[in-house]
Amino acid sequence: MKESNNVYTSHSKKNMASYGFAKALSQFISIGFTAFGFYYYESEIGLNVWLVGLGYIIYAIYNAINDPLVGYLTNKPFKFTKKWGRRFPWIMLGGTLWVISYILIFTPPNVNPESESGALILFAWLVFAACLFDTFASIFFVNFSSLFPDKFRSIEERRTANAVATPIGLVGTTLAVILPPFFITFGDLRSYIIQAGVMVTFGLIILALSIPGCREDQETIDRYLATHIDKTERESFFGTMKSALKQKSFVVFIITYTLYQSLVICIQTSVPYVVRFILEMPASAIILVSMGFLLGSVLSIPLWNKLAQKTNNNRKTFLIACIFMAISAAPLIFTKSYIGIIIGMTLVGVGIGGTWIMLAPVLADVIDESVVRTGKREEGIYNGFQQFFGRIAILIQAITFVVVHTLTGFKEGASTQTPEAIFGIHIHFALMPMIFMLIGCIIFWKWYDLTPDKVKINQDKVKELGL
Repeated sequence: MKESNNVYTSHSKKNMASYGFAKALSQFISIGFTAFGFYYYESEIGLNVWLVGLGYIIYAIYNAINDPLVGYLTNKPFKFTKKWGRRFPWIMLGGTLWVISYILIFTPPNVNPESESGALILFAWLVFAACLFDTFASIFFVNFSSLFPDKFRSIEERRTANAVATPIGLVGTTLAVILPPFFITFGDLRSYIIQAGVMVTFGLIILALSIPGCREDQETIDRYLATHIDKTERESFFGTMKSALKQKSFVVFIITYTLYQSLVICIQTSVPYVVRFILEMPASAIILVSMGFLLGSVLSIPLWNKLAQKTNNNRKTFLIACIFMAISAAPLIFTKSYIGIIIGMTLVGVGIGGTWIMLAPVLADVIDESVVRTGKREEGIYNGFQQFFGRIAILIQAITFVVVHTLTGFKEGASTQTPEAIFGIHIHFALMPMIFMLIGCIIFWKWYDLTPDKVKINQDKVKELGL
């Protein structure tokens, strides 16, 4: 079904569900890396936490070039664009290589981490594997995300598409939660290689299921080619970046998004530490802890979607979800029981569900405003920045863990930890994430100004522009 001006296209829910499998893949591989990467190098291999942290910091800084640049470079037509679309080829290429490169994270050289040369080799491998992994992740994620506002054009269709795609995305999250702990045994390095092989296999299957949803219809392709500005007139990368950073709504969004990601990554990365050192349980216990997180997310999605439709206010719904998430993290600062942690993670998951379902519509509103301001669609640049600042959260997580573990006396490679080190785990598991999100809530509440009326005006102007 198309509107009279042939600008907006309605897609079937089956097609939206297929698009959701790309969302599932982004969750599936990212969570596997986030949950076990830092822990693997520090607690299993025994690499000094400062070297692990420095490796992650270099990896995050690399994103300063990689993510926005990928968005810029892929945001133009190529020879294959007319036949295959602007985004689809990059989604498939980046997705395939990203999935395969996951195994490199868990196959470092077999050297002694306590010797100077061995530590440097492991450090170099961590930087190499993580940056290569991130390059392919950027190619996939920037183009997959950029497809959303261009393919789903109206407010109603975006909400419907997100409501359909988000539960599918949670399939990827669920698999990422269940599969690695099922194959991992604390203290057994070979078990990490096995889980990586399983993740690669499932990842390629998920990517294949996303093909119909990531294909661009001919109308979308033709519209892009008809409105594309010739590359000789194209604004420079830094000019586009400067323009994006002048847009207040976008700056506020990415700051809030970065702090949200800091909460998520700190919590996810902390779970193996919590299970092994606080609960003193095997890796399989991670499954129920993380499933509580997922259960809260899944069950709350219909409620958040209903709230979004009822209020017709993306700003308000997103803010409520963020506040709920921050408050729910507080009890985990002191909780030490298995059941208590599962319940606490479930409550945090409720907030996560609301944030998941609102991120794409909020960013789409921001992009619509940019189209009105510039007369161009530059989703790739905006999603490149989103990816970059999301990765800055990894830098924040790395610094948090390095500082906390140093101050509380965490011992790399040890099977048990002191009470002080265990309290440090509580700090990066709950206290710091709560603080990050509360700051994000204040910033978003005070400075994000895309109200429903402004969103509607921007939508109408985009429609008039034929973009």
